[in-house]
Amino acid sequence: MGIFRVLFELFLLYLVYKLIFDFIVPLYQASVQVKNKMGQMQEKMNETLRQQQKASQGSRTFDATSKDKPSRPGKEDYIEFEELK
Repeated sequence: MGIFRVLFELFLLYLVYKLIFDFIVPLYQASVQVKNKMGQMQEKMNETLRQQQKASQGSRTFDATSKDKPSRPGKEDYIEFEELK
C-alpha cells in the first residue's frame, strides 16, 4: 500500500506542477502583457490628444462676432413624403 500512496502523491504533485506552469504562469504573463499594451495605447492616445489640442489652439482666432452657432439644416436636407391612410 505504501507504493500506491507514493505514486498518488507524485501524481498530485505532477498535476499541481502542470496547473502552475501550464495555466497560471502563462495567464499571469498574458495579463502583464495586456496591461503594458493598454498603457502604451493610452499614452499614444494622450499624445495624439495633446497634439490636436496644440494644433487647434494655434489655429484658433478669437473673434467675438464669429461664435460657433449650430447651423440649421436647409430644405434640401429633408425628404418630402405623403401620408398614407
